[in-house]
Amino acid sequence: MLKPLLPAAAAVLALATGVAAAQDLSRPQSAFEPKAKSSNFQNTVTRTERGHLIGNPEADTTLVEFISYTCPHCADFAARGEPALDVVLLGPGKIKVEVRPVIRNGLDLAVTLLANCGDPAQFKVRHRTLILAQADWLGKARAAPQSQQAIWQRGDKAGRTNAASALGLTAMLAAKGQSKAELDACVASDAAAQKLLENGEADSTELGVNSTPSFAMDGKLLEEVHSWEDLYPLLRTRFTAKAD
Repeated sequence: MLKPLLPAAAAVLALATGVAAAQDLSRPQSAFEPKAKSSNFQNTVTRTERGHLIGNPEADTTLVEFISYTCPHCADFAARGEPALDVVLLGPGKIKVEVRPVIRNGLDLAVTLLANCGDPAQFKVRHRTLILAQADWLGKARAAPQSQQAIWQRGDKAGRTNAASALGLTAMLAAKGQSKAELDACVASDAAAQKLLENGEADSTELGVNSTPSFAMDGKLLEEVHSWEDLYPLLRTRFTAKAD
């Protein structure tokens, strides 16, 4: 059963509590605590060939997060895991995280095109706006008539545009200050949609990604790791070992 979403502050507290036995985040010499003044690498974002890279480009450890915007477990990870990563590892520059989308259906295609639309520096705003509101717009999609759902699942230009409008996805991002014309153009781009599908096929072939959320660390897919509860112990081991 999917666990209830926790606010960002609770996620960070859970991380701190989890390492308390071996590390205390309030101690300056904690293994997860930056030795120098903390930076704001959690706000450093660049576009990559297959997604968006967040964090210190020179960090030794690279974590790739494979997510689907229609995957409830991905929304759970975004709500509980991403804020903790921001504060403890991304901000101080200890890790860089690449977010790569996995396209599971036609609706995924529309939402992902919107998440990727525009300035890379604003990717996290778009990403979290869409995925943290998933319960609302996905609930509307599931309650829609079967004829409407069939249009959305086609994944073609008309279906994507219809979904973005009918489910309020474009309006959601426009309310954050982004141009509606830009968003409409992104969701209608067949070339961008095809590139997303090709990227997903490449990740499946090269890394074996076949479920969401999934994670790869330093180029290797983490087997049987599909949640914050699964990922956290591996990060703890990695960064306490580095400190030792």
